[in-house]
Amino acid sequence: MKKIKLITAFCFIALINFAQNTEWSVTSSSIKFKIKNAGFTVDGTFGGLEARIIFDAAKSYSNSIESSIDAATINTDNGTRDKHLKKEEYFSVEKFPKIKLTASTFVKQADGSFKGYFKLIMKNITKDIVIPFTFVESANTAIIKGSFTLNRRDFGVGGSSIIMSDNPTVEIEVKLVKK
Repeated sequence: MKKIKLITAFCFIALINFAQNTEWSVTSSSIKFKIKNAGFTVDGTFGGLEARIIFDAAKSYSNSIESSIDAATINTDNGTRDKHLKKEEYFSVEKFPKIKLTASTFVKQADGSFKGYFKLIMKNITKDIVIPFTFVESANTAIIKGSFTLNRRDFGVGGSSIIMSDNPTVEIEVKLVKK
């Protein structure tokens, strides 16, 4: 009887370990954005990415991404503009220091890419967004690349400016290593 219980327990533990997806650590990241303002394209970046990424491209279950960036790291290569963007009308970084992105639903596309169904939280406003991305794994490393457009007004960023586009494009590249 003890043997049967021991074998059953061993099989249960093996199944749990088999079902767990790979956890990844971020080694580097690039979060870039582009937006038209007064007829010119403004390029910028954010830094300070923190993430918990559990992802196995071969599995459609138990994957998750929880991430945040430091809103105060906004950089457009113009110190005066960056200071202005940190104020209440834009990112209000003192009140809302983090921009968060989380997902647990991913759909693999026919071409091998993915669609992630994310919740984006900016200035304490949560919106659902879909981000198409690639996940390329090689040995113990991987790279996630994705791009999406959002409506800045949905998050109260930039007020009702008529000279600034409503739809910035965001590009993300994250390099990972298996934990």
